[in-house]
Amino acid sequence: MNWILLFIAGLFEVVFAFCLRKAKDSVGNQTYFWYLGFFISLFLSMGLLIKVTQSLPIGTSYAVWTGIGAVGTILVGIFFFEEPIDFWRVFFLCTLVLSILGLKFVSH
Repeated sequence: MNWILLFIAGLFEVVFAFCLRKAKDSVGNQTYFWYLGFFISLFLSMGLLIKVTQSLPIGTSYAVWTGIGAVGTILVGIFFFEEPIDFWRVFFLCTLVLSILGLKFVSH
């Protein structure tokens, strides 16, 4: 169950990064909507991370949380914001995913 919560916390990290980018691109009252989304997702992400670290090692939890956020944010950038995609970006993205999976399998 803790690994599921950790994954969800990582997804909320992606959401707050997405909201920051959308806030940067928006104008007027719409900006406040995106900042509100940022703060809500930040609160949820950190809250879940705190809960998870009560049962899982802090180093593993933080590394996986950050990795999920990084992978998700890169994918959001590629699919929603037309960021470039090339061989090396995909290669290192795959090594990051494999590292996250490796931490899951070697953790007790």
